[in-house]
Amino acid sequence: MALLTVENLTVTFPSRHGSTNAIENVTIHVEPGEILGMVGESGAGKSMTGAAIIGLLEPPGHISSGEIRLEGERIDNLPPAAMRRIRGRRIGAIFQDPLTSLNPVLTVGDQLIETIRAHLPLTKEAARERAIDWLRRVGIPAPEKRIDTYPHQYSGGMRQRVVIALALCAEPRLIIADEPTTALDVSVQAQIIALLRRLARETGAAVVLVTHDMGVIAETADRVAVMYAGRIVEVGPVAEVLTHPRHPYTAGLMASIPRIGPRPEILPQIEGAMPRPASRPAGCAFAPRCPYRIDRCIAERPALRGTGAAQVSCHLAEEIPV
Repeated sequence: MALLTVENLTVTFPSRHGSTNAIENVTIHVEPGEILGMVGESGAGKSMTGAAIIGLLEPPGHISSGEIRLEGERIDNLPPAAMRRIRGRRIGAIFQDPLTSLNPVLTVGDQLIETIRAHLPLTKEAARERAIDWLRRVGIPAPEKRIDTYPHQYSGGMRQRVVIALALCAEPRLIIADEPTTALDVSVQAQIIALLRRLARETGAAVVLVTHDMGVIAETADRVAVMYAGRIVEVGPVAEVLTHPRHPYTAGLMASIPRIGPRPEILPQIEGAMPRPASRPAGCAFAPRCPYRIDRCIAERPALRGTGAAQVSCHLAEEIPV
């Protein structure tokens, strides 16, 4: 059984001019120990999907349809108090900027101990030992001394390691990692990626990794879901989706990545811009930017369907050259 199952999730924002769907009919599943990458340009709906899963949608946004199940238990319809008990204990979160996740006036140890004791029946002394152990596991040197220091005394990469320890110290079954390496330099990114992979394997936690970086997806994820304009347009094993993309948007993302070797005169790019949620076309949302579009694409929205080990939302998936 999948650890996380999201079925036909739609998130809606009401306004004076009517309701707008930020994400529509998103369906994903993640197995224990698996890392699912969610990729797409800004505004595609990646972070919104993560926020819906963890129950942190900003009002007036709300889940208008669909289901979210954690280990078979439905959690999208729980009252706020019940969802707060799940966050931290069964679902952990890692965000882009560690400074927004850490309290600057409390030591790292105080924050870890508070989190551990909020979710596990441990004494303060036992919680401190557990906190030191987690700092050691995420690669903080001399954790017995560093536990009593403040967030500003850590580098950006070390702060992100602390945030990972905070997310995992109560041993949740699911981790939502929203752009966890964006603010870090390349060498530190590689360390954080390796750390996430190792901890997912060791703890058996499922990870939903939200990013716009195809390189991070290639190095970290087992499967990838490509989002565009609030919908998943392609999902499947990383090796297949990245080397043989079947959706024109995925192919465009891959073609726009610089490669080692002779430089082309012009780096390929996807013309145009993603439509706003309130002005998405009736058919395929990518059709206005797609070089392969036909009349059917403009009039009819394609559903996700299987092509090999992947699923693709495209009328021409079998015909587009890769």
